Amino acid sequence: MNSFETFKQLHQNSNPLLLGNIWDVNSAKIFEANDYKAIGISSQALSNSLGYEDGENLPFEILLQLAKRVVEVVSIPFSVDMEGGYSRSVDGIIENINKLHDAGVAGINLEDTIAGVTRQFQSVSDFQKILSAVADHISRNNLQLFLNIRTDGFLLGMPTALAETLARIKSYENSGASGIFVPCITNKNDIKEVVKATNLPINVMCMPNLPNFEELKSLGVKRISMGPFLFNKVYDNAAKLAKTINNDKNFSSILS
Repeated sequence: MNSFETFKQLHQNSNPLLLGNIWDVNSAKIFEANDYKAIGISSQALSNSLGYEDGENLPFEILLQLAKRVVEVVSIPFSVDMEGGYSRSVDGIIENINKLHDAGVAGINLEDTIAGVTRQFQSVSDFQKILSAVADHISRNNLQLFLNIRTDGFLLGMPTALAETLARIKSYENSGASGIFVPCITNKNDIKEVVKATNLPINVMCMPNLPNFEELKSLGVKRISMGPFLFNKVYDNAAKLAKTINNDKNFSSILS
């Protein structure tokens, strides 16, 4: 199997796919060395690592260059978070998708919200038009890409998050999505309802109160992401070590 076929199959196993979320080449190599089966860019981690706020503030060319380099040095399947597509036009989104496909990525994430001063939902009909055009382009051109669609009702903290999510995912399934990503969902009953609502593999993300991996497996979840949380922990620890070095006036804290 090629990288895409392997990645697609990893969403059909009884055990959920644990995705290692990277922010540079070395983090990608660490996940591969520790037997992760696939990796994906965390847009927030990558953006923050280079001094940008999340929300398509990072130049797309930087994202593309990282994708090309990761594919060169890592052999496991690799997915890229495109946020809202780095364009507000369908043609622009498709152009960016073509570039990532040509770089050799196995999958992409697209979001149904647009980042700005505040993050705003696109209407179901507007996003469905984008998704249908993207899925049709992938199909007509035989592009081997796993199209993971992120829907943000829970991320936005909507009081009607479950109802909003259930309404949207069936539309997205019918429009050609390969999988559905529901970040910030944590309640077991909510997860069960989302899994029941679609034939597509459901992706959840590291959050406080997220059930453990065995429970997620029993609920039918097929993909588990860590988002920016490992990145944040790495830099929290780096900050503590930097403070310790300065306080202790020696390097013992990083040499032991």
